[in-house]
Amino acid sequence: MDGGKPSLPLVYQAVQALYHDPDPAGKERASVWLGELQRSMHAWEISDQLLQLKQDVESCYFAAQTMKMKIQTSFYELPQETHIALRDSLLSHIQNLKDLSPIIVTQLALAIADLALQMASWKGCVHTLIEKYSNDVTSMPFLIEILTVLPEEVHSRSLRIGSNRRTEIIEDLAFYSTTVVTLLMTCVEKSGSDEKMLIKVFRCLGSWFNLGVLDSNFMANNQLLMVLFQVLQRDETPTNLHEAASDCVCSALYAIENVDTHMPLAIQLFQGVLTLEAAYHMAVAREDLDKVLNYCRIFTELCETFMEITVRTPGQGLGDLRILELLLICAGHPQYEVVEISFNFWYRLGEHLFKMSDPGLHNVFRPYIQRLLHSLARHCQLDPDHEGIPEDTDDFGEFRMRVSDLVKDVIFLVGSAECFSQLYSTLKEGNPPWEVTEAVLFIMASIAKSVDPENNPTLTEVLEQVVLLPQTVHLAVRYTSIELVGEMSELVDRHPRFLGTALVLARLPLEKIAECLSDLCSVQVMALEKLLSQDSSNGKSSDPTVSGCTPPPLANLHTNPIVENGQTHPCQKVIQQIWPVLSETLNAHQADNRIVERCCRCLRFAVRCVGKGSASLLQPLVTQMVNVYQVYPHSCFLYLGSILVDEYGMEEGCRQGLLDMLQALCMPTFQLLEQPNGLRNHPDTVDDLFRLATRFVQRSPVTLLSSSIIIHIIQCAIAATTLDHRDANCSVMKFVRDLIHTGVSNDHEDDFEVRKRLIGQAMGQHGQQLVTQLIHTCCFCLPSYTLPDVAEVLWEIMVFDRPTFCRWLESALKGLPKEMSGGAVTVTHKQLTDFHKQVTSAEECKQVCWAVREFTRLYR
Repeated sequence: MDGGKPSLPLVYQAVQALYHDPDPAGKERASVWLGELQRSMHAWEISDQLLQLKQDVESCYFAAQTMKMKIQTSFYELPQETHIALRDSLLSHIQNLKDLSPIIVTQLALAIADLALQMASWKGCVHTLIEKYSNDVTSMPFLIEILTVLPEEVHSRSLRIGSNRRTEIIEDLAFYSTTVVTLLMTCVEKSGSDEKMLIKVFRCLGSWFNLGVLDSNFMANNQLLMVLFQVLQRDETPTNLHEAASDCVCSALYAIENVDTHMPLAIQLFQGVLTLEAAYHMAVAREDLDKVLNYCRIFTELCETFMEITVRTPGQGLGDLRILELLLICAGHPQYEVVEISFNFWYRLGEHLFKMSDPGLHNVFRPYIQRLLHSLARHCQLDPDHEGIPEDTDDFGEFRMRVSDLVKDVIFLVGSAECFSQLYSTLKEGNPPWEVTEAVLFIMASIAKSVDPENNPTLTEVLEQVVLLPQTVHLAVRYTSIELVGEMSELVDRHPRFLGTALVLARLPLEKIAECLSDLCSVQVMALEKLLSQDSSNGKSSDPTVSGCTPPPLANLHTNPIVENGQTHPCQKVIQQIWPVLSETLNAHQADNRIVERCCRCLRFAVRCVGKGSASLLQPLVTQMVNVYQVYPHSCFLYLGSILVDEYGMEEGCRQGLLDMLQALCMPTFQLLEQPNGLRNHPDTVDDLFRLATRFVQRSPVTLLSSSIIIHIIQCAIAATTLDHRDANCSVMKFVRDLIHTGVSNDHEDDFEVRKRLIGQAMGQHGQQLVTQLIHTCCFCLPSYTLPDVAEVLWEIMVFDRPTFCRWLESALKGLPKEMSGGAVTVTHKQLTDFHKQVTSAEECKQVCWAVREFTRLYR
């Protein structure tokens, strides 16, 4: 789209193409063009005109969505004097379009709510809206929609209104909350049992509960609570209404988590939920899974809210243990999705009881945990007609993993050894079907590590029986048995007669190890050679992983024999033998990321296995890595490079070669990352690049700091600090932190003064830019869980040169916006100076972290 304003017919044509063009390419072109329009200044006027024309649902939806998006992300484009006109226009549109489509009403309601939150001059917006529309029954649906999304948007990540404005808004909404609840009750009285209106009312009430601004004394005596539970008790309640009522009750329970300060409402909710047991059983009888899941959510939220009271006074008053019975009833449901809802509560209960370490309390809750474990073992059973090993990546596999984690967390209440023995006895005494056996073994594997191996005959007997399993046993039973053996590693160490291949190899004489390892690897090496030979003769490229010819099993052997000084590592000869076939495989399949990754993994373990003994591979391996990477920049080469630096970086004769490798790998990496959205599109590359750079900092900092590539790496790191990707961002921050730390940590090495001087030079060039970017990144780009990593970098910069850092931080803070587009104050001068003082006077890193966390809330 060029710079001029497009005509309405052209926009309308593009919208029609987006929704109705049978050609996917036409749809895509329309989508790209409309996306550019939405980002332009013309979008404000065009959206307004489309909404006035009211031509059809599609064009109105596009216009409403655009208006919402512009208010959320580009509100700063409008001068303040236009805000009132925009508000009046939006209110006019929502009234005129209220009957066209609910999704359009929702988009416009969001636009109005987001405008109200940013527009500081719109005082008492709730009062204004209720006064204007509450007497018109036809306006009630969109009024309630606005009142629903308004509290939801207060904590929206799309709107960065900051904690000052947010506090002001929450106080305002709390002031008008009883007016809103009264309005909702009036709606219920007027509409009777109208399903759509009740859903809207419950959604709105839940939204205000979630914000935590409703007066609990007022709500405890409000008729809306009674209506809620009546809806949930009725067997004939429609599914959508049932879900809305359930959501609302869960929100109410969450809002009173601090029960002691909300006692009247807590009692009403507690008693109300206990009346739903019969309704749950009716839903089970009717096989209505949706309602069953809703009731289980309510029961779980009840237990979460009243957990501390239940532990404090079990069986008394609001510590009534019937709430645990409700959860165990749900655990008896045949669908595993039902019991899974309650897992978080059982985790929290286990953690709470473990911290209290009260044997009397443990006795009270032990029977409930025993019944839970019994149910979990049953839920973990595979289908009787299941073939092969258990899947661990599908939904059921993930459920079993969560069961395993839960069992580990609560088993202390039952006793690991006792439970392990009881489970094993059920297998010994009966003759259960294979799926029951496998599920019991799976639970045993979950607790095996917590069973004391000292004088425990059951553990030894189980190990013996697993080794003696017949060939005819179901594959899943064999697989889970092996998993169980893996969890019994401490016992295996004490009984070497049960060991596996790699440890047997390690105990052979050195001269025998190479021969036996060569024999082990030869099967796959020969198969790979045969496949490569066939490929070269017929011109095809066969997948070695599909053909069962994966790279040799070094990755799984972990053979670590004792090698005295001067002796050649016995695996060195074998690795030299398999290198040519690995090299050829790498060349033949260099375009296939999956196969290249497998080769790199094998080479990684080979290098780790023999350490310095793999030196003869270094030059040919690095040459091939660099050559392939120029054409196919697989990030696993960067990771393999970091392994090489880790092993050889402290060897004087290898440092220049490794630096050359780094420089050769960096050039195509930078080209990749400098593309539009390059950092966001290639987080694995960012992650592995900075792992490699960090290894260099750790092993040979002066080599890196003295090179010309360091400037480019630092610049890339500064750009990558904005990347919202957990692993990649962590690697970037670790690199910057470790780099600066080399100039801080006087480890009595000869090169400390050189390191300090080189870091000083780098910081002189990039320090201000780095600090400014980090502050900007904290406020506008990164989620809060990354802030400790950022704080550590700021701390290292400050420790290196506190006076200069103080100036850099002051300059960075001056560049931050002080006021929102809507006129609300984002940050006061006092808040800026307080933050500067807190950081620059900090005596430990955690003080910096706390200050950063508090300050960035002003921009979130």
